Amino acid sequence: MSDTSSSSSGGIGFAGLLTIVFIVLKILGKITWSWWWVISPLWISFFIFIAILVVVLGIGLLVALLD
Repeated sequence: MSDTSSSSSGGIGFAGLLTIVFIVLKILGKITWSWWWVISPLWISFFIFIAILVVVLGIGLLVALLD
């Protein structure tokens, strides 16, 4: 028998957990924020990811052009 084990590192993440907390607080009436701000951790994380992707691709393109 094989004693290999695999570990999967999936999960909800900080932004997802924060969004769930904000949604629960909004539904319970503890916060009176707009729904745009309640789901803001998701779209802010998305835009940060896109910004990092653009920077990395830009650096890669610059390095490719300079070679």
